[in-house]
Amino acid sequence: MAQQKNGRAPSHKRDILFLSLVGVFITSLVIGNIVGTTKFVTIFSFTMPDWMQAMTPSLVRDGSIYTMSIPVGLLAYPFTFLATDLISELFGRKKAQLVVWIGFFLNMYMLLILTAGHWFPNTYGVSGGADLYGGVYEFVIANTVSSMIAYLIAQSVDVRLFHFWKRVTKGKYLWLRNNGSTMFSQLVDSTAILSILYFTGNLGENVTTLGMLLILIINSYLFKFFFALFDTPLAYLGVWLFREYEEDPEGYKLYDDQQGGSG
Repeated sequence: MAQQKNGRAPSHKRDILFLSLVGVFITSLVIGNIVGTTKFVTIFSFTMPDWMQAMTPSLVRDGSIYTMSIPVGLLAYPFTFLATDLISELFGRKKAQLVVWIGFFLNMYMLLILTAGHWFPNTYGVSGGADLYGGVYEFVIANTVSSMIAYLIAQSVDVRLFHFWKRVTKGKYLWLRNNGSTMFSQLVDSTAILSILYFTGNLGENVTTLGMLLILIINSYLFKFFFALFDTPLAYLGVWLFREYEEDPEGYKLYDDQQGGSG
């Protein structure tokens, strides 16, 4: 990597990295909102041994069978937290919070374009899927409005908690702020979005009780919880690879160029 005399990468390369992380964030967010809960997928299913059944509420299992089922949109969404954590670590809280707001307004822009396409008259004999578009539009409107409320709350909580732990630990222990912020904010996100969708009638027709809603929240959060654990080494790797791009105004660095760093 080319470096400036102060040991940091050239500004245009930091800009490329920042925009790339923003791109991952926005793409994951938009994909999650478009496909959302159109389909639930089974990640895994297994028969629980007796000892595990005894400590697992019957509400979240079918007899001895436990199935991890999540909305397909959730497959992309955890990457938004990895992206904001890397932006927070390398570029600071203000830029991370700015990205959160950019994500919100770009999703509103997406809704604007979809709404325009919905209200303009159909060119009969040319359109290849007008009915499909109408169904997608009605779904995306409800799903995106609901998810954006949860998104603003959860992502803002994530950014603020990340920097709270960063200040407390003086920039050390990335694993603590990565997991301590993401795991809590994702619980907020899962609870908020699924509850809003449930009370507005935008979940499946079989989700008719609070118990069923709780199962969906638990499954959704468990997936995000384990992804948060999985993305911790990715966060360390990203910060190490791009440590010369760091421009955090708070001045806390995970890796010390002279001593190798700690945490």
